[in-house]
Amino acid sequence: MVSLAVVVAFLLMVVLSASGLIVADWEEEVGVNYAPPSFVGGTAAVSAPAAQQQQALPENPFDPIADDIRALRAGSVEMYGVVDPLADDLAQLRAAGEGAAAGAVARRATLPFGGDKWGHDIIKKTIKGGETSIVVGLVAAVLAVGLGTLFGAMSGYCGGVVDDFFNWFYSIFTAIPSVLMILAVAAVLQQKGVLTIVLILGLTGWTGPYRLIRAEYIKHKAREYVLAADAIGASHWRKMFGHIFPNVSHVALVQMSILVVGFIKAEVILSFLGFGVPVGVVSWGSMLNEAQNELILGRWWQLTAAAIAMALLVTAFSLFTDALRDALDPKVKA
Repeated sequence: MVSLAVVVAFLLMVVLSASGLIVADWEEEVGVNYAPPSFVGGTAAVSAPAAQQQQALPENPFDPIADDIRALRAGSVEMYGVVDPLADDLAQLRAAGEGAAAGAVARRATLPFGGDKWGHDIIKKTIKGGETSIVVGLVAAVLAVGLGTLFGAMSGYCGGVVDDFFNWFYSIFTAIPSVLMILAVAAVLQQKGVLTIVLILGLTGWTGPYRLIRAEYIKHKAREYVLAADAIGASHWRKMFGHIFPNVSHVALVQMSILVVGFIKAEVILSFLGFGVPVGVVSWGSMLNEAQNELILGRWWQLTAAAIAMALLVTAFSLFTDALRDALDPKVKA
């Protein structure tokens, strides 16, 4: 029940984030670059201004215009009659810049759990990234289980040539390592986006549900209730999905909950490798991809936030899946 509460809380977070009720302003630059968490404290002040840290270049004694440059630096421009034609324009630009800086909202030196290199709040970014990752996991799992259930039902119920064809198709997909298959489909689609990731995962993840659903249909198609339905003239489609499927639906449901966890982790891996969400869309995988460069600078808070959120959801969903399988499995209940 605790795992169910955690999963429901994450799903509620996704709904609120997608509707814009929360974290709609996650892209606002509310903090300074790499703002540390509030419990860590602000960064130490810079020891000296950048202009003071720059060392003056030694003067070249053989420079033919060294005296002229020295005179200009000393302010004796009038003796040469030199007038800067851009002086007025530069003064106006400086005044406009100072006015804009005065009207701009001051960025905070620290944020509750830190900021990224643009000053985005990490907590809001983690929630928005969870929306992308969880939606990808759920939709891709529904697609994979739908394909696996359809193919498994047709293969197990029909048998013969239909069964041989789907077994050949299944053997092709399982003969190729899953990571290589995912990368191959990603290279064929050649477009980044949430829909692309859903298609990649859904089209490559149907093999597990297919194998289990096919075995269940082979077992159930010879039972008495199916023979009785055939005796009263029920169509094949009705026997497949009106009579047999309700008795094997627990397998599809458990497979879908298992695939959600796997697809969330797969989306993180794809985004980490650069095959995931495009620029401008945030996910837990893209956050981890950014964090690998930040760790070199000692900025650990984005990695920690994304890792904790993903670990919490995956652990809760895994425990919920185990409890759901025990609750729906007729053998366990018996």
